[in-house]
Amino acid sequence: MKHGKKYINALAQVDREELLTIKEALDKVKKLSTAKFDETVEVAIRLGIDPRKAEQIVRGTLSLPAGTGKTNRVAVFAGGEAAQAARDAGADIVGAEDLVAKVAGGFLDFDIAIATPDLMGQVGGLGRVLGPRGLMPNPKTGTVTMDVAKAVTEFKGGRVEYRSDKIGNVQLRVGKVGFSLEDLVRNVQAVVDEIVRVKPASAKGRYLMSITVSSTMGPGVKIDPTRTKEVDEALIGA
Repeated sequence: MKHGKKYINALAQVDREELLTIKEALDKVKKLSTAKFDETVEVAIRLGIDPRKAEQIVRGTLSLPAGTGKTNRVAVFAGGEAAQAARDAGADIVGAEDLVAKVAGGFLDFDIAIATPDLMGQVGGLGRVLGPRGLMPNPKTGTVTMDVAKAVTEFKGGRVEYRSDKIGNVQLRVGKVGFSLEDLVRNVQAVVDEIVRVKPASAKGRYLMSITVSSTMGPGVKIDPTRTKEVDEALIGA
């Protein structure tokens, strides 16, 4: 991939071997941002897990203290009173069999999908459409629930879903460059604490392999896993 002069200049200011604290890394990300728009800030965590083993898949949701800087578009598969509750809570699109058919036909204009348990039999048939995009509702992430109003409110207000990929990475949006440094630190700290909290019991040895933060158009800046608040060194390993 070919990069522009601004990226190359920013990259020249990053020591790829240097490991910083969360605050130091995010401060550098903010200073290296040169885009004319408010870039998204992401954190990528490489984990010492075996993603081929189902019991080592790291997955869940968490609420970022300062939000993400983006309002999620939420689709809810529900009928009756639950459907009305979802609408009242601010869901962007609500439906039952009609929404299932619409999504099967290619409609994917949403970021989060929530479903009531009684509709999962039909929603499950959308696995080939929703699965690859990480949109399939799942009880483990709070997106299969009868309390759709609560779920809609949370995902609209900064609750995010995370899942380790096929090579053991977890990547999450944690805000915007325009956020204060303090808010970005709080969000990244919340992510790190959550990932450590859900460490699979069967994962042995070093768990937090690397942590990198970056903006949309900027280079990655590495965080020292041993210098993150609340991280037990026993979880990190030698």
